Amino acid sequence: MFIEQGLKSENTFWKYIGGSILIFFASLIGQIPFLVILIYETVLNGKLYPTSNESIMRFFEPNLNLFLMLISFVFIMIGIILVIRHLHHQTVLSVTTSRAKVDWNRIVFSFLIWAAFTIVSTLFFYYFSPNDFVINFKPIPFAILALIGIVLIPIQTSSEEFIFRGYLMQGFANLAKNKWFPLLMTSLIFGGMHWFNPEVVKIGPVILVYYIGTGLFLGIITLMDEGMELALGFHAANNLVGALLVTSDWSAFQTHSIFKDISDPSAGLDVIFPVVIIFPILLFIFSKKYNWSNWKEKLTGKI
Repeated sequence: MFIEQGLKSENTFWKYIGGSILIFFASLIGQIPFLVILIYETVLNGKLYPTSNESIMRFFEPNLNLFLMLISFVFIMIGIILVIRHLHHQTVLSVTTSRAKVDWNRIVFSFLIWAAFTIVSTLFFYYFSPNDFVINFKPIPFAILALIGIVLIPIQTSSEEFIFRGYLMQGFANLAKNKWFPLLMTSLIFGGMHWFNPEVVKIGPVILVYYIGTGLFLGIITLMDEGMELALGFHAANNLVGALLVTSDWSAFQTHSIFKDISDPSAGLDVIFPVVIIFPILLFIFSKKYNWSNWKEKLTGKI
């Protein structure tokens, strides 16, 4: 069983607190390139130092900004691997899946199904609300964006999945000895980590319904499928295809995407609809394809 693979007598919860602190320090090291270039531009080139998250997002050229943001996740991933291996004495596979090896077909299937939905829904909104979008496509900047995204965004999304659906999921299981508490806590923390996103400022705290709901969805498919593969594919598709398709002045990722959303941000159906309609449909599809059963035990049972 996936969540039980982290349950060892030596894996007391304080180790997960210590490991989380080490991963946080790895993220700080990963932010050094961003900080160095920021200081260079402000001190030597005389640019005004950014004083808000929004001004930081716009400080550099979008592709450079995205690269500097994402490169920190390379250090985070290294930190995760070192903590898993040397602090907890586990294999990375044991925090990824209960299967004998990673099931890449699951990752690809989940990626494709969410990529397809993202593309179709974006074209739908563009067709019915063309005034909310402008064509933002520039071949060379888009090609650079695609290269950065294809290489680094899967590292970013995988790092987040390893932290929340792998490492912390097993960590809270060590603490609570059940499954519902890790599912709930990782979903709340995942949603809360998005509090500082510029979308929250523009749309309001109600958007946390989407972030927490997404965390809950990813936790459910991880527990039901006994591994993170479906969550890895979904998260990669969500961020990569989103970054390539649509940007806006108020989104976390500022990119040379194909479209730019120029509408006034608001909390509408696009916040609630995925959580209450689309995610349950995906759960149904996954459950039928992978023959899930015994939902109550897998999501709320004792360990």
